[in-house]
Amino acid sequence: MVSEIERAVARHTGSSFVNRDSALLGGGCINQASSITGECGRKYFLKKNAPSFLPFFQAEAQALEEIKATQTINTPEVIGHGTEDGQAFLILEFIAEGSSNPQSQSTLGRLLARMHKMTQTYFGWSVDNCIGATPQPNPRSQEWPTFYRDHRLAHQLTLAQRKGKSFNGADELLRMIPEFFSDYSPQPSLLHGDLWGGNASCDLEGTPFIFDPASYYGDREADLAFTYMFGGFSSAFYQAYEKEFPVDKGFQVRKTLYNLYHELNHYNLFGGGYASSAQSSIRSLLNHR
Repeated sequence: MVSEIERAVARHTGSSFVNRDSALLGGGCINQASSITGECGRKYFLKKNAPSFLPFFQAEAQALEEIKATQTINTPEVIGHGTEDGQAFLILEFIAEGSSNPQSQSTLGRLLARMHKMTQTYFGWSVDNCIGATPQPNPRSQEWPTFYRDHRLAHQLTLAQRKGKSFNGADELLRMIPEFFSDYSPQPSLLHGDLWGGNASCDLEGTPFIFDPASYYGDREADLAFTYMFGGFSSAFYQAYEKEFPVDKGFQVRKTLYNLYHELNHYNLFGGGYASSAQSSIRSLLNHR
């Protein structure tokens, strides 16, 4: 009997597909990831989660296709998505990973900068999506400081409050958000949205690609800030980005503001020491008044 996953591959490729081998893959903590290989030798990347996760997989597929359409940085091709045996699934092109080197990092920085030059007339996105497993609202907005305050920081702070956690100075910080943009007006750039080192790689030929997006249109500094949070990007990456698309001098302060969103999200997802990191960032930002 043909499974929904096999049927999705066949619809996309135009030829039948019979899965003969599946292998679990590590590296993620939100979805169950595996590779599937057909009797024809074709190999694909498969993600599964609860059925309620299907809209998030659909949004991820849309983001990958939107990034690929820019003809800047590469992403895995979307093969299909749907539900099977009580689980949602997303099938992607399987890209064998190579080893990062200065050249691939430089190319990644240059291509990311070119992707960030792709703009829209509004902040937000066409649909809501998720970052990790956290719902991420993307209503269209004409004003970035308000969008970031209400739909990024305040959203995460509300989720933390539901877990019984509050942060000293959070309300004061929300009130002062416009001050960080008094002499800086970002354009609505196409963002990856979740760009840490684990979501960027290169293939066996050294060509960089990005995956697991949480895309929307926002300040490009938000993407660039997160690359610093867990490392994984070399000086060659930053030098190439800066050469292609120089960053505003106020980025060093706003980097903390943007990574606060991820610290709060990681607290809401995993708990632990991320609460103290977020509190430290709030304290630092309040001192920049």
